[in-house]
Amino acid sequence: MAPPRIPTIDLSPFFHPDGGSQERKAEAVHAINQACLEYGFFQIINHGLPEELMTRALKLSEAFLNYPMEEKLEAKPAGVGLGDRMPAGYAKQPDHSVDKNEYLLMLPPELGLNVYPNSPPEFKDVLEQVFGNLVKTGLVVETILNECLDLPSNFLQECSPDRSWDLMVALRYYPAEEEGENGLIEHEDGNIFTFVFQDDAGGLEVLKGGEWIPVVPTPGSIIVNVSDILQVWTNNIFKSATHRVIRKKGRSRYSYAFFFNADGDQWIEPLLQFTSGRGEPPKYRGFYCKEYQQLRLRNKTHPPSKPEDIVTIKHYAI
Repeated sequence: MAPPRIPTIDLSPFFHPDGGSQERKAEAVHAINQACLEYGFFQIINHGLPEELMTRALKLSEAFLNYPMEEKLEAKPAGVGLGDRMPAGYAKQPDHSVDKNEYLLMLPPELGLNVYPNSPPEFKDVLEQVFGNLVKTGLVVETILNECLDLPSNFLQECSPDRSWDLMVALRYYPAEEEGENGLIEHEDGNIFTFVFQDDAGGLEVLKGGEWIPVVPTPGSIIVNVSDILQVWTNNIFKSATHRVIRKKGRSRYSYAFFFNADGDQWIEPLLQFTSGRGEPPKYRGFYCKEYQQLRLRNKTHPPSKPEDIVTIKHYAI
């Protein structure tokens, strides 16, 4: 029997110049709702980001991440970060980390904190195009999720209108010495939802019912996963998906992750529609988004000696 595969959903009705078929839109909304309930993971196609741009971005990030270390380290503004956020630029997981990857982190271009010295030609322009396109696709997916949850029109967008806290990361996972080694240990994401597109190396897996399901690379597709803030807002109706990356023997893996996030100063708590509106008690106490982001960042910068001390969304569970 073939292993299960996460659903793939066509978003072309939402990008059609004439508005698209209402019937096909409804089918896509239903499919995404089911995917969120069952997996917390799905893939989208015809999503507004041109496949040739995705391919070009992967090739350029591969070129940059294979530069000598001293050149890569120049891609970071000296002493500049945004305090509550990860600093822009190049970084490598510390040698003692169980995760084995390196990355270039990009903040919204309008903030002016991204630097790309010695980078391949076109890299800055391509990264900014990808970032801008993924923001637009994120707003479409946010609208679809709003409908899945039967919320008032534009409710989620009004909950989190500030896009300046979105992040994008170009990643390289190092080749494994033996098959099955971690590139990124199992975890959930701390934002609203995440987009990922990857090369054909594979290795991304999602946990469902105690079984790890490989997310098979599909050219031109974007992977979407539910993350912690959406889990809190919906009071566990949509649950943040546990996932990991397994490294391939003798081969690097290149991918991009885009984190559609809430404003750092935003108060996050279960929405009334999913607590008193359903006769359910809230399952989480409230918190400021940046408070949680700081704790998540500390997991990486100062890894706890005991796994049970790693802060996850359970930190706020009632």
